[in-house]
Amino acid sequence: MTLWLLIAGCIVTTALIKAAGPVIAGGRDLPAWFMSIAALMAPALLAALVVTAALADGQRLGVGAHTAGVAVAGVLLWRGHSVVLAVGAAVVVTATLRALA
Repeated sequence: MTLWLLIAGCIVTTALIKAAGPVIAGGRDLPAWFMSIAALMAPALLAALVVTAALADGQRLGVGAHTAGVAVAGVLLWRGHSVVLAVGAAVVVTATLRALA
């Protein structure tokens, strides 16, 4: 029962936090400087998640086959290749390195 109360509390808290923005803004246009910062928040969060996933090995930091796969995908995306190609290359590199180890 405690777990379900915790989940319900998280749901309510999340809903309140998400509702706070529109309530506070009240239909007003936000300043351009704020919008430029807000536009960068999602890519920054995504980058942090990718780096954490690429360098995490359970409870500690570690470099392995998955790190090399993410690096290959990152280079391909940086060079303008498609996401499908980048993910496929990451899978192949990671699987190959794990098979060789």
